[in-house]
Amino acid sequence: MAIPKRHKSTQGTYFVTSRTWQSRPLFTSESACTIFIQTIYHYRDKKAYQLHAFVLMRDHFHVLLTPGQDVTLERAIQYIKGGSAYRIGKELSFRFPVWQRGFSDHRIRDMEDYEGHLRYMEWNPVKAKLCCAPAEYQWCSACGRFELDEVPQGLKPPVVARPHGTAKAVP
Repeated sequence: MAIPKRHKSTQGTYFVTSRTWQSRPLFTSESACTIFIQTIYHYRDKKAYQLHAFVLMRDHFHVLLTPGQDVTLERAIQYIKGGSAYRIGKELSFRFPVWQRGFSDHRIRDMEDYEGHLRYMEWNPVKAKLCCAPAEYQWCSACGRFELDEVPQGLKPPVVARPHGTAKAVP
């Protein structure tokens, strides 16, 4: 399967998913999970992207992010995956790849789309039976322990149905 090239930054907010190498459950230890979280915050603090939400599962992650000025989506995900793989390999002596090549992304269209992806991420650990409620899962932004960036500006509000026609009320 060909991996699309992103040579120029298209401003917007994205829902991104990436899997571990061969979908192995690599994120079962606290140390590996902590390295991943530290990595996403390291690059957030360097303004590579705004981080709106995330969840780290045993064999994949999801993030809602807005790439920084002059940073492509591809580069932002390379920071997350490459940075975490490097540290995990070095600090935990992993001798095999951490991440599969590539990632899936979806550009967020409006506030309804944003909220739908946010709910999906928050409930992902519950559906996987890792917890009973989103706030109980410590490797997810829904737990409330992590600082997040504001909801991105410029998302279109949901369309509100308006009455059609030109009839006026009769007194």
